[in-house]
Amino acid sequence: MRTRGIAVAFACLLIVGVLATAADARSISSSAAPRPVRLIDPTPCGGCWHPAQKVSWQWQLHNPPTASALLDVKMYDVDGFDASKTLIAAMHARGIKAVCYISAGSWENWRPDAGDFPAADLGKSNGWPGERWLDIRDLAGLGPIMSARLDICRRKGFDAVEFDNVDGFQNGTGFPLKGAEQLRYNIFLANEAHARGMSAFLKNDIDQVKTLLPYFDAELNEQCFQYAECGKIVPFVDAGKPVFSVEYKLDAAQFCPKANAKDFNALKKKLALDAWRVACRGA
Repeated sequence: MRTRGIAVAFACLLIVGVLATAADARSISSSAAPRPVRLIDPTPCGGCWHPAQKVSWQWQLHNPPTASALLDVKMYDVDGFDASKTLIAAMHARGIKAVCYISAGSWENWRPDAGDFPAADLGKSNGWPGERWLDIRDLAGLGPIMSARLDICRRKGFDAVEFDNVDGFQNGTGFPLKGAEQLRYNIFLANEAHARGMSAFLKNDIDQVKTLLPYFDAELNEQCFQYAECGKIVPFVDAGKPVFSVEYKLDAAQFCPKANAKDFNALKKKLALDAWRVACRGA
């Protein structure tokens, strides 16, 4: 949400894999990282679900819905730990795709794997109770944990993954994170999701959209109309990929016409992200 170790062999393979240079890899630079870096290629995912630009959806992280209470939408985004395999099967039986929410950039003290995180990787609070930013530079420490979470998503039958808190380099994390390090981490996440047959949703991180666009299948954005920054995520629409947009403070009448004009799939939600919603397209 918006908030403005492991075996040596695995560690070596992980770091080498993420830093590897493909023959046609693109060279990019970031204002936060003046030295150019080389990025590995996207992991292909021909069997992944590739969402259309127009998708009716619900985002419900606080208490997953019951099977009998599912809305008549085409996509649900629910908490990957809290949602059951049975619920995901019920969604599929209704023709609904399921997105697995995980926080990839923050430590949450209530998660069953909270004790697996290296203490040195826990930074400052991100403003939410029980959450702390992670040192995403430590791929050897965090990579296996995130991979294990993605395995949970896959076993439950999810079709896609929403990676939250993946813009730490622009926040007061307690670590000197750079834009290039954030790119490396986010690309690792997207490629790991694709390797498991699930599409990858980029959460916010709007200043790196152009570089990350080839790696992610959709963008889920919070409050771009409130902060007048929606133009930064339009490249997803231009590339034929959907934008899922949410506003909390603005009235629907203030942003829905603009969202529809941009071909965003927009909702008004409460910050608690419970079942309440207003859909701009009426579905």
